[in-house]
Amino acid sequence: MAKLDGKVAVITGAAVGLGEGIAEVYAKYGAKLCMIDISKEVEETAERIRKEYGAEIITYVGDVSKKEDMHEAVRKTVEAFGEVNVACCNAGVCRLAPFEEMSDEMRDFHIDVNIKGVWNACKAVIPYMLQQGGGNIVIASSVTGDIVADAGEAAYAMTKAALVGLTKCLAVEYADRNIRVNCSQLGYARTPMVEKMAVESNPADPESAIKDIARGVPMKRLAKPTEVGELFAFLGSDESSYITGGQFVIDGGSTLPETMSMGTN
Repeated sequence: MAKLDGKVAVITGAAVGLGEGIAEVYAKYGAKLCMIDISKEVEETAERIRKEYGAEIITYVGDVSKKEDMHEAVRKTVEAFGEVNVACCNAGVCRLAPFEEMSDEMRDFHIDVNIKGVWNACKAVIPYMLQQGGGNIVIASSVTGDIVADAGEAAYAMTKAALVGLTKCLAVEYADRNIRVNCSQLGYARTPMVEKMAVESNPADPESAIKDIARGVPMKRLAKPTEVGELFAFLGSDESSYITGGQFVIDGGSTLPETMSMGTN
């Protein structure tokens, strides 16, 4: 029996990148899915995963920053499948700019998607989980903000660090009602968002920025989206039944080295 058989999961930001990887792994393990994204491309991604895994999937094209969209997506999920067991709060954005040039609009864009988007998803699923007697929430935070940061990431770092606090508070608040809440803290995966950041970092040669990231990772590569999906699947399954409020770094060891120049290697 696959570890997510019978589970119903909503996944935000599911059209491409990490969300696509999470959806693929959840389908592999037998979950029924509602794949949510602001882009209609989510429907093409869902069709590919249906064909590959025979998964039951509905899609919802909506904006995580709008609470009415999240409530409607979750309502449709329950209407289609009868319940919602897991929420994978993955949707996120990152735009780089020097702090003195970062506009209020750019700041608010990060807050709306990265913080309010997760808030809205949690608000939408928790009432159903309470009625059902439990559920799991997995939030995509980051090593950025809580552990490390790069110049130009002020808005992204601020919002991703905030999700660690939200994770811990919700975990405490709902532990005795059988809702577990954990967060991932990813370093870098090869995703469209990271590729866009590479263009912002080095417009003349974005691929060199990607290679420089890999050189700074002890495992010498970026994560695959499906590797992140495996962590989300573990945290969304009964295999992690005594884990809540946890922060799970998945970064190939990138936050471990004290320097890149000292040592015996």
